Amino acid sequence: MPSKEDLKRQVFNAIDSRADDLVNLAKTILGNPEPGFREVRTSQLVGSFFGEMGIPFRSGLGLTGVRADLLGGSPGPTMALMGELDSLIVNEHPYADATTGAAHACGHHCQIGMLMGAAVGLNQPDVLAQLSGRVALVAVPAEEYIEIEYRDSLRRDGKIEFLGGKPELIKLGEFDDVDLAMMVHTTSTVEEGKLCISGTNNGTVAKKIQFLGKGSHAGGSPHLGINALNAATLALSAIHYNRETFRDADTVRVHPIITKGGEAVSAVPAEVRMETFVRGKTIDAIMDANMKVDRALRAGAMAVGAGVRIQTIPGYMPLAQNGQMNELFRPNASDLVGPEAVGHVAHRTGSTDMGDISQIMPAIHPYVGGATGLGHGADYVVQDYQLAVITAAKAMAATVIDLLADGASLGNRVVAEHRPEMTRTEYLAFMRSLASEQTYEAESNVD
Repeated sequence: MPSKEDLKRQVFNAIDSRADDLVNLAKTILGNPEPGFREVRTSQLVGSFFGEMGIPFRSGLGLTGVRADLLGGSPGPTMALMGELDSLIVNEHPYADATTGAAHACGHHCQIGMLMGAAVGLNQPDVLAQLSGRVALVAVPAEEYIEIEYRDSLRRDGKIEFLGGKPELIKLGEFDDVDLAMMVHTTSTVEEGKLCISGTNNGTVAKKIQFLGKGSHAGGSPHLGINALNAATLALSAIHYNRETFRDADTVRVHPIITKGGEAVSAVPAEVRMETFVRGKTIDAIMDANMKVDRALRAGAMAVGAGVRIQTIPGYMPLAQNGQMNELFRPNASDLVGPEAVGHVAHRTGSTDMGDISQIMPAIHPYVGGATGLGHGADYVVQDYQLAVITAAKAMAATVIDLLADGASLGNRVVAEHRPEMTRTEYLAFMRSLASEQTYEAESNVD
């Protein structure tokens, strides 16, 4: 019986034999970026790659998601490996789509490359025969929480319920048979090393806000109007005045933008629209900050006699990674890049829907280097595809072997000892409880 190290060498050799194909796949996706729930071409590329490998797959999951399963030689747990299909909208990015402004300014194209690389390595009969359980290969839509208006229109049309890909797939039952999960994300932070073990992430809720005033001539009769922009500006100030109440340990982030400021400079703005995220390290921190933001929005409207509509939309749960899985990942990372090149980050204040997965099962979300620039910025570009695709694919596949080889003894132990924060039913109930729409009429704001 081959050892785990023997299996890893065989898997690595298979990945290396197709390194050019895997890098070219990632670069093809880079050149054809698509934002969330619109990743039609990217999804087709994933399906074609699975088909070429002779792996049956299902597509159209959550509109554009794809899943394929590799069966081990004996029963055991199912481990999901994931990659994200979607891009951001960054018009100034060197690889942005000239029409849509879509751009892979976060490295998701490499995630698909590394996911397919892990599939190439593991999809060998004599390797799979030594694994107990299954490997679910999942290309997930819509991780980047953008285009809220568009996604909310999909929700209102009944095409989706949640605005993020992994929450939507959880709702659809695509993770009901999954016991462990893993994905790897690119990073441009040099201090994080070539491979990086990560800890927690902020969770988030999203908000759509509409201030409702009364239009009038801005020069001739401003006294007859109700300035919705003034209401919004006051609300922004009120949010800022609450920042000193946020505890440092909670890493709260509130970052609103005005998406519509009025119709014409000659008219008192009758309608102003805003969007914001409310992020925090824990659910309690998010709920506290969310309450204060709502209060500030109402205060801005009340001060000038305007109305306000506040829609709160479920976002992403805080990410809590499984310590045992991280400790299995660490030696694989060290073997691949050297122990001195393995970094560690305790907490990140950004958000990912991998947090939702981590609430219901053991999961990890390490990082791989190879990029330069600022994440989500116009200068974020992957430079080292060997590291960002091939090395990452090997790290994922090696961790699968550690968990599912030898009768899946380690995988079964992780599952048995993990205490999830929520069941799937509890998760869905909580997410649905976050959704609300409240309207405060102008008349009720003037006493």
